[in-house]
Amino acid sequence: MDIATLVGILLGLVSIGGGIILLTPDFAMFGSMSSFAIVFGGMVASVSVAFPLSEVLKLGSAMGAVFKGSKIKLGFMVDDAVEISNVGRKGAADLEKGIEGIKNPFFRDGVQMVVDGYSEEELIDILETRIQYREIRERSQASLFQTMGVMAPAWGMIGTLIGLVVMLAGFGGGGGADALGSGMSAALITTFYGAVLANLFFLPMAAKLITRVSSTSTQQAMFVEATRLIHQRKHPLIVREKLNSFIPPKEWKREEG
Repeated sequence: MDIATLVGILLGLVSIGGGIILLTPDFAMFGSMSSFAIVFGGMVASVSVAFPLSEVLKLGSAMGAVFKGSKIKLGFMVDDAVEISNVGRKGAADLEKGIEGIKNPFFRDGVQMVVDGYSEEELIDILETRIQYREIRERSQASLFQTMGVMAPAWGMIGTLIGLVVMLAGFGGGGGADALGSGMSAALITTFYGAVLANLFFLPMAAKLITRVSSTSTQQAMFVEATRLIHQRKHPLIVREKLNSFIPPKEWKREEG
């Protein structure tokens, strides 16, 4: 679980709720099923038009990925790569035995290619192609959330227009204060819902996914370089110094691999 994401959403909800309570004891006035239906239903409709159905159906898994905690710790991964490179210098048979201990599937596949006799150019091309198309898939998920973040306020404005029409119709038709109040409430609450959904949920989630894409790409680029060095049977000290380029200096280690 990504604690920062959960805390951020809860803090945003508490801030909104606390502000409402300080202004009025009637919290229920901010609840409107018709307003929520306009914003959420319209947003889903727009996203369904903009994206293939297969992408829209992955919305739940993409949202789960936002709340999933990041386990990327490059410093420890450098240690693992150095250890594997040390094993690889002993021979292909020892390297093959060491594959079972590699937890990262991307790195494990790369080392397996070394054992299977792929050339350096072939394995680098395959691994970099995997990185490229993983980025395309994950950026598509981020784009889905970005589109939702744009559409939610837009449908909030549509709800506002609907509310204004109701309000003015009630005013012109002698509907009295009840019609005016109902129309104005719907007009403002739909805008409120659209703004909250966009700025507390969907746009931050899109930014989170884009950050994850960058972090994962850095990790996998490091493993591509590690695989190349293992293929060349470089000394573990050289492997460590090379891979240290991918991490902050404070995480560097220089002990014998």
